[in-house]
Amino acid sequence: MTMKKVDLSLPVFFFIVGTRALLGAGIGLLAADKLGRRRRRLVGATLVTLGALTTIPAAFVLGSKLGVSRRLAAA
Repeated sequence: MTMKKVDLSLPVFFFIVGTRALLGAGIGLLAADKLGRRRRRLVGATLVTLGALTTIPAAFVLGSKLGVSRRLAAA
């Protein structure tokens, strides 16, 4: 398996990293016992939802970047 190289601008890179962080933080809060049960579930579900929803445009951006680099390599 070969590694693919993708050139991303810093804002796009940080957007993709941010979506992963939101999703991870939400999952962590859902599993943690630091907050009260009700508040933890509410905040965790909100972060998971935001992370999941923002993953969709991030995936499109990354997919379009991979598609462009594949087309350039084939030319």
